[in-house]
Amino acid sequence: MAGPLALDRMLISVSGPDARSFLQEVLSQDLNRLADEPALYAALLSPQGKVIADMMLWPEAVGCVLIEADPAPGASLTRRLSMYKLRAQVSLADVSDRFGVIVSEAPFAGAVADPRFPDGALGWRKIAPKAEGYGLADGVAVLNRQRLALGVPDLARDAAPEEVFALEALLEELHGVDFKKGCFVGQENVSRMKRRATTRKKFCPVAFDGPAPAPGTPIRAGESELGTVRTGMPGRALALLRLDRALAAIKLGRRLLANDREIRLDPPSWLILPQREDDDSGEPD
Repeated sequence: MAGPLALDRMLISVSGPDARSFLQEVLSQDLNRLADEPALYAALLSPQGKVIADMMLWPEAVGCVLIEADPAPGASLTRRLSMYKLRAQVSLADVSDRFGVIVSEAPFAGAVADPRFPDGALGWRKIAPKAEGYGLADGVAVLNRQRLALGVPDLARDAAPEEVFALEALLEELHGVDFKKGCFVGQENVSRMKRRATTRKKFCPVAFDGPAPAPGTPIRAGESELGTVRTGMPGRALALLRLDRALAAIKLGRRLLANDREIRLDPPSWLILPQREDDDSGEPD
């Protein structure tokens, strides 16, 4: 990824006396960590534990937080947060017209490593006044190539709203959920799937020859459909599939096909693979 580059992101300022305690009760991440870490990856989940929107969290001021999210689910995110406010002394304000996000492959002044990969493998980013970001090239395409190379889903593009559970969306691997913080919206289901190690459907990179199959192309092993292709580029794509069944099929010597084209699983070393292959766990499919 070249840089610095600009990203089109929605920025929501959460302020007021109850700002952090409010977000602590609804988001998957421990807001107390913002005292020591410059940015956090998190998500707002449905009560069933499915991802409504993922986001970056930035400390904006004493007690206040800046939410950085994709514009696509931004309106839904703001509406959901407003629903949960109740009597909390919290104000939500869209400040996207004043601030933007700048990213780069290498460290630059004021930037921090993407919290999904603290070693900087997914680049460096910072919040900057819009005037500072104007004139920069659009970073979406290059960041897209970088994340596909690593095997990281873009949930605003690779999943429909409330399609995937938190652990299916790789929130555990990408440091987007804190299992020790206590209750948050959707926490019960997330904790149960973690405790029983029964997350069987997941995002996983696949490799192939030639151009990427179209998004939504089914992936099959024989007559069984295992999942679908999502975002791709030549030679590589992300797939959302029953990873346990795909691994079992490969073990039996069966080919994985997308429109009669052979594909290969290419899970990164950090991906937590399913520990079961049975279907009687009682967990959500």
